[in-house]
Amino acid sequence: MVNAPQQVLPHPLPGAIGLSHLSAYDWEAADGVCGGSPHLHLVCTEAYVVTGGRGAVQTLSPDGYREIPLEPGSVAWFSPGTVHRMVQGGDLRITVLMQNSGLPEAGDAVFTFPPEVLADPEQYAAAATLPPGTGAEAEQAARRRRDLAVEGYLALRETLVAGDSGPYAEFQRSAARLVRDRVPRWRELWRAGALAAAERTGAQLDALQAGEPSYLGEATAYETAPTRLGGFGMCGRRDEYNLPGVTLPYGGE
Repeated sequence: MVNAPQQVLPHPLPGAIGLSHLSAYDWEAADGVCGGSPHLHLVCTEAYVVTGGRGAVQTLSPDGYREIPLEPGSVAWFSPGTVHRMVQGGDLRITVLMQNSGLPEAGDAVFTFPPEVLADPEQYAAAATLPPGTGAEAEQAARRRRDLAVEGYLALRETLVAGDSGPYAEFQRSAARLVRDRVPRWRELWRAGALAAAERTGAQLDALQAGEPSYLGEATAYETAPTRLGGFGMCGRRDEYNLPGVTLPYGGE
């Protein structure tokens, strides 16, 4: 008897991952560095595959502060809880692979805003949310959001480098408090996406072991293309794909 997974998404990418392309922001921040908005993810690992240009990703984690160089062909990834900041070095372009497609777009990412903003969910939402579109108003809001995240990030980095991990740990706890009410929705997305993809592989292995590879009769190919170009993401201008399970940032969720 082969048990088929239930409530699966139609035709997700392998492993139900998310996909986007980024051109890193070239806006100069308060510390003279050009780049994106520092943030962390609560349950998703993120990977950068560098396709052009030069730059770096700065990270904060329990093992301290790091700056990882980025150049064509290099790959870097960060586990949940790692604060990361993309830094522009010259025409930096990246393909982003994101675990648990749908969760990051549904609020899994939390910016490194100052503590007083993180403590107030309404103030946080106002600072984190951008107006729709890709025009001047959205750009100005994205720059304000980036600058506020850098303000909090620089304070966290300073204390962490000095050997005091307390503020960093408190930021992680504040981030967890902000997203707690969203967890039931995330669980639904995970079950229909990443978990269902893993269970589908298990069902296929069961079928092969039983000598019943009938699922191979469903083999086919799919294609897609970006559904929005040049959106304002956390780290840069973002080309997005409307893939199964993904709630795009401008979709209202």
